Amino acid sequence: MPLTDTRLRALKPKDKPYKVTDERGLYVEVTPTGSKLWRFRYRIGGAQKKLCIGSYPEISLKQARDAAYEARRAVASGGDPAFEKRKRKIRAEFLSAQTFEAVAREYIEQMMVQNGRADGTIVKANYFLDKLAPAIGNRPINEIEPFEVLAPLKRLEAIGKHETAKKCRSFAGRVFRYGVATTRCKSDPTSMLKGALVTPRATHYAAILEPNELGGLLRAIDDFTGYMVTKLALQIAPHVFVRPGELRHAEWHEIDLVDGVWKIPAGKMKARRAHAVPLSKQVRGYLSDLGEMLGREGYVFPSARSSKRPMSENTLNAAFRRMG
Repeated sequence: MPLTDTRLRALKPKDKPYKVTDERGLYVEVTPTGSKLWRFRYRIGGAQKKLCIGSYPEISLKQARDAAYEARRAVASGGDPAFEKRKRKIRAEFLSAQTFEAVAREYIEQMMVQNGRADGTIVKANYFLDKLAPAIGNRPINEIEPFEVLAPLKRLEAIGKHETAKKCRSFAGRVFRYGVATTRCKSDPTSMLKGALVTPRATHYAAILEPNELGGLLRAIDDFTGYMVTKLALQIAPHVFVRPGELRHAEWHEIDLVDGVWKIPAGKMKARRAHAVPLSKQVRGYLSDLGEMLGREGYVFPSARSSKRPMSENTLNAAFRRMG
């Protein structure tokens, strides 16, 4: 006899759980605590299985029958509703643990560190993550909406950090696309934010455009009276045409004064390709002076505080400022 709401409300708990059937595999199980739990019984390949639908009255009689109907359709199509429900639960638990910060740190490790990206690039990626983490770091990545990402970007804009906001949006987009590729989320919400940020005004770096001014700079370097290692780095820089970070991290084992070549390994280059720099007679002279002063082990341009660390990234810029 099919169940009714009147019968369901009248069911009382007993010492042991008992079942009261409805129809076509649907039944309610009454526990000793008084809970009334909807269950659907079905068979696949001769094996009896059970689908847990929910509890009454949170799940009404009609809702339970509708769920049982959908389950019967799934079985008729060759599916297993209990297995599918278990899969959905496992996936939901998995995705709830996949926060933006967790996926971002995995992205940095898997796609940047292990792919040999430059140390500076990895430092910047962690910096962008630190800016985003307070707002969305603990949010499941598959639940984040565009406005949640926009909020911290607008806060950066409000304090004048337009370029940082733009780069944070770009970094977040790469993390979301990595999340899509690894099935942790379905889309990149930052794609909706294009045009939402202020376009940073181009800032031109200080530059010497006249030959006479360049000569004045070279003479000023020769007259520099600061730390000798800094002066030699300044004198070498115009000859080798490398980035400041590559110059600071030069090591003696890379330098061949006999053949006059500096072989920079791929790991130190932004393009991740080994690079050979020819050394002029002047540069070899400067390097010989450095070797006599400090020895020829470790960094060519060590920090004044520790020979185990390279010169600070601000050292050369500070020297230029002192020279005017």
